[in-house]
Amino acid sequence: MGEVDPAFIQEPEHRPKISYIEGQGIPLIDLSPIHSPDNVSAIESLVKEIGSACKEWGFFQVINHGVPLEKREKIYSASRKFSALSAEEKSKVRKSEKKVYGHYDNEHTKNVKDWREVFDFTINDPVTVPASPEPDDEEVTEWKNQWPMYPPELREVCQEYTQEMVKLAYKLMELIALSLGLPADRFHGFFKDQTSYIRLNHYNPCPAPHLALGLGRHQDSGVLTILNEDDVGGLEVKRKTDGEWVRVKSAPDAYIINIGDTTQVWTNDKYESVEHRVVVNTERERFSIAFFLHASSYTMVEPLEELTSEQNPAKYRAYSWGKFITQRKRSNFQKLSVENVQISHFKISK
Repeated sequence: MGEVDPAFIQEPEHRPKISYIEGQGIPLIDLSPIHSPDNVSAIESLVKEIGSACKEWGFFQVINHGVPLEKREKIYSASRKFSALSAEEKSKVRKSEKKVYGHYDNEHTKNVKDWREVFDFTINDPVTVPASPEPDDEEVTEWKNQWPMYPPELREVCQEYTQEMVKLAYKLMELIALSLGLPADRFHGFFKDQTSYIRLNHYNPCPAPHLALGLGRHQDSGVLTILNEDDVGGLEVKRKTDGEWVRVKSAPDAYIINIGDTTQVWTNDKYESVEHRVVVNTERERFSIAFFLHASSYTMVEPLEELTSEQNPAKYRAYSWGKFITQRKRSNFQKLSVENVQISHFKISK
């Protein structure tokens, strides 16, 4: 333990096991039918698969998604170059409470430090959000990207990749809407001024992978996450059937998709957001790229009217997405004495 700062050490019950279960059963879904929308029966079958994956796992992988390999290779190459820069160079674009996008290597999840460094950028630059999480404070502020000088191509490569992610996210949300019996475009209106962002993750080898986690257990607070990871692996999902942690084995050329808390609220718990984490190893560094689909900051998140009824009343009261993320971002820079804001805080007690 002498080699690891105690800030990284997980409580015994949350430490990863050295042996792991490989996640057999996590659905692998072929998105080919969306490229030939005239094939109605293939689309119907795809919609069923998506619905079943959302309900049973909250996680699935997609292939034939239409994102060009070249764009993925470019963003990985730029991410590797950036992570190889000196600490001094990276500190020029360091995140802070005022500058919430950029490089950071001191993030906490559940008040324990993560064994990783990240580089975040928003897809709408700048993005307008509430200045504070206080309900009566109407002041707004802008969150802006910080781009490093090196590698010089990073900005352009990231912006190109962003366009692909937005396209894929919209397609997936259309399929999810159809799986709920809603019009395909039902969710589109929530993303007019979306607060979505992309995170480049870099996990260094860790001398004590049985004590620390690359990323601690958590649920994603947004709508949907689209993750691409290298061949090192390390993502673990808490299986809904028995609560066991299972390792996701990435299919070649696949994206890993998971439902976020916002979708759980919109669907009134029909589709649940699932806890996941990232383990580290002693030998190999790991890179991954995550796109977080988030609603516009002025969105009031609440169960959709079409999915509630007298028999199935709304399980959550409405909350402001902008206030929610403002509160969440603050916690990235300080240890909290209480649990961070969660959708459970808006649950209507029976």
